[in-house]
Parts: sequence; structure tokens; C-alpha cells
Amino acid sequence: MALRETDPPRIGGYPVEDRLGSGGMGVVYLARSASGRRLAVKVVHGQYADDPEFRTRFSREVAAARQVSGAFTAPVVDADADAARPWMATLYIPGENLGAHVRREGPLPPDRLLELAAGLTEALRDIRPQALKEQGGPPP
Repeated sequence: MALRETDPPRIGGYPVEDRLGSGGMGVVYLARSASGRRLAVKVVHGQYADDPEFRTRFSREVAAARQVSGAFTAPVVDADADAARPWMATLYIPGENLGAHVRREGPLPPDRLLELAAGLTEALRDIRPQALKEQGGPPP
């Protein structure tokens, strides 16, 4: 996606290079660190930035994301949940959008679908212990 006139030139000191996508909660930009690392920077929409409850949830999301590590998760590089527009920067992992791929190529063949399912399962396995810890332990 191309940058728009209204997109910020920098977020948290990181120069913005491109717009990666947007959704209901915010916009994700491609930015660069001082050392040249590519970052995915998620910036919350203004309407949510004014909601104290949302800010609390976003702060928890940032804290939880900082605790998770594994082969299938992007590490948090920096964040500011108290900024006028809260944001979180993670290491950028290049890859095609699954929806775009399916629209262009059609449904995934069974072997690729199994690979994707296995990768998602491994990622959830890495993330689940932290989620349980944040919630106070496993459900009864």
C-alpha cells in the first residue's frame, strides 16, 4: 500500500517507509530502526486512543507481546502505550498476505494447508503459556 498524505513521517522516532495495512483497531506501517532493521509499527486509531479502557487493554497487549518469544512470533522492539496515538513496533517479517495469495492462486493445496495449520499450532503453543499466566493460570 502506498503512504497517504495524512500518514505520519515518523512514529516513535522511526522513519515510516510504507503502509502495510489497516484494520478496525489501527494502521500498520513499515518503518526502519536506526540500525536499519525493518519494523512493523501498529498505530491505534484516534477513536480508541481516547478510550481509557482500550488504553489499558493495549498496555496489556504490549506487556504480553514482550513476554512471548518463539520461532513463530515477531519480537516487540519498542512501544508507547501512553502516546497520543498508542503504538507498538515489532520486527518486520516479510510474507504475503494469506487472503491476497488465495485470491490470486486459489485455495491452498492440502499439503500447504497442513503446513500452515502446523505452524499456527506451534505458534499458539508458544503463546498459550503466557496467556494463561496473564489470566492467573489454566482454566478450571
